[in-house]
Amino acid sequence: MLVRRAEIKDIEKINELLLQVAMVHHYGRPDLFKANCRKYKNDELVEIVKDDNRPIFVAEDDGVVMGYAFCVITDRKDDNVLTDIKNLYIDDLCVDENMRDKHIGTVIYDYVKKYAKEIGCYNLTLNVWSCNESAQKFYEKQGLKPQKTTMEMIL
Repeated sequence: MLVRRAEIKDIEKINELLLQVAMVHHYGRPDLFKANCRKYKNDELVEIVKDDNRPIFVAEDDGVVMGYAFCVITDRKDDNVLTDIKNLYIDDLCVDENMRDKHIGTVIYDYVKKYAKEIGCYNLTLNVWSCNESAQKFYEKQGLKPQKTTMEMIL
């Protein structure tokens, strides 16, 4: 298995995986997430693939993309309250639902963590919906801990 930067040729498979993530969120919170939708248009994905501050990494085996991690790199400087840090935020991590339980997610996560260290990031962050218990367990197993909590009251 190889983890690498996504290329334009990967967009079709990335779109399939984005739909899988969208449906997990829709089933968990149908009041917030639409069914059968796309997070990005193809032209938006092309721009993201080219953007070094928003790298997408894919795991592939024999040319088949099995999962991805969408990342966003920020370098905070001169904030009035917060310290200057470089951060890698995982916006999305997905393994094809037909290929789960093969440690592909761990391989992708470990690659992203190593990449974040190599480029001098202080931390790696992400958000996980409370309705996605399997993702929460996965991230806890990788060593992540809650940094802050978003709370809501539906009115």
